Amino acid sequence: MNPKNNYFKFVMILMLALVSSSVFAQKKPVSKPNILFIAVDDLKPILACYGNTLVKTPNIDRLAKMATVFNSNYCQQAVCGPTRASIMTGKRPDYTKIWNLTTQMRDMNPDILTLPQYLISQGYETSGVGKIYHPSSAINGVDPVSWSIPYLRAEESDFPANLGEPANGQYQLAATKALMTPEMIKERKQKNKELAQENDENPKSIKGPSTECIDVPDNAYNDGVNALIAQKQIIALSKQNKPFFMAVGFSKPHLPFVAPKKYWDMYQRDAMPIAPFQEHAKNSPLIAYHQSGELRNYPDITEFVTLPADSLRIGLKLEKQKELVHGYYAAVSYMDAQVGVLLNTLESLGTLDNTIIVLWGDHGWHLGDHDLWHKHTVFEQATKAPLIISAPGIKSGKTNSQTEFVDVFPTICNLAGLPIPNQLDGKSLKPLMLNNKAIVKEYSISQYPRKLKKEEAASLGYKKGNLMGYTLRTNQYRYTIWMNDFTSKQAFEASKVYATELYDYEKDPLEKVNVVKDKKYEKIAIDLNAKMMEFFKSQVQ
Repeated sequence: MNPKNNYFKFVMILMLALVSSSVFAQKKPVSKPNILFIAVDDLKPILACYGNTLVKTPNIDRLAKMATVFNSNYCQQAVCGPTRASIMTGKRPDYTKIWNLTTQMRDMNPDILTLPQYLISQGYETSGVGKIYHPSSAINGVDPVSWSIPYLRAEESDFPANLGEPANGQYQLAATKALMTPEMIKERKQKNKELAQENDENPKSIKGPSTECIDVPDNAYNDGVNALIAQKQIIALSKQNKPFFMAVGFSKPHLPFVAPKKYWDMYQRDAMPIAPFQEHAKNSPLIAYHQSGELRNYPDITEFVTLPADSLRIGLKLEKQKELVHGYYAAVSYMDAQVGVLLNTLESLGTLDNTIIVLWGDHGWHLGDHDLWHKHTVFEQATKAPLIISAPGIKSGKTNSQTEFVDVFPTICNLAGLPIPNQLDGKSLKPLMLNNKAIVKEYSISQYPRKLKKEEAASLGYKKGNLMGYTLRTNQYRYTIWMNDFTSKQAFEASKVYATELYDYEKDPLEKVNVVKDKKYEKIAIDLNAKMMEFFKSQVQ
């Protein structure tokens, strides 16, 4: 046997083995991507990636440059409990039966499936810190079955030793801390209980000043601490063999507008934008508005408010408007810095480009438009909310297609290569991420409950004063229908219609005139009403 021939045979066998090994390696299943899920409380889309030129959010801007920005995204209900229940379950409020801040999700639906709960069944570790569910809507404030790892919570030792924990979870100013005594808290709890009986929109928690600006480090407040806890957890999770879902909930810019002084210093108060239209829309029903009860619950607000007896307007003085807008912007920039901590952590681990990242604000926020402050309406400023999603292998972009928070659950499943549960109400947004000009739905639906006074309900022949406002948003219009004693799980009855609204955002972006009875919009109103009926029929059980 020729030794040279043997040598060539050996080389050929070795090369075939290497090629086979390479082919086999290419056929190995790709591991599931990690998921970073960032929830932000009361964040309206006043971000640079949404066209705001004043706000300073370099870290969210950084995320947006590698993500899809959903320009026309809407929440299911503009208040924390319902909208968070919807995004976490992929189900609308009329299914979850969470329409307020007091109902517990699993009291209504014991076996409802949450996103992180589903991910556990698909091989994920799930971990969370901060506000993901609204505390009163979930068991122990966190829904324990959603997490494969016990929920993470800040401890006193996580805050600077010279400051300690913030008073009432919010304040570090010494004078405020001194006022937040057990007696004061007890008194305020009783007052809040009385307010809650009058109007469910009034918060139940204890309030101090509406703003705080002092020179402290980021970890003097909960968001800064939670960012560091999340950072540590991401590092630990990245060392494991299982993919992870890390949920991080930031509280700011929720009231009170509290942030370290350096974030206030980013803005000049005189330059703060004031809502250009602070009136109720012409021809609009009074039921569409509220008297900003959440804001008025802060004790320093009273002196800046006038409460006319014949309307819901509060007439907040200009100086306080400027302060609140300043505080909101400062709180947004503070929150943005915490997002930066998370992005930097992923980058340092070499996984930033290989992680699905979802950032969302649970609903919008009125900053004085229509003389409204906070959420709790079906108007544009309350229902429109930011949604930004990045995923491995998908180019960045922006889409104007209508999207909703019920779409997040199926989208994450689709991006992660997982089966999408059949019972979800939303649609995957992956097609929009692959083609920003695609359309997945014609309209978005939001809703909000109201209650008529007994006298008015009786005068209309209503046995109950409960109303639900359903609003349908297309790219150009918003059509709202207020229904008495009705949810979308029932068959529609025209006799239950209390009021309707129609706004044209091309001609009237500030919602100055309700044109539902304008003959020029008759055909449009009929078409939008037909779409609303289509939606109602799709929801009847």
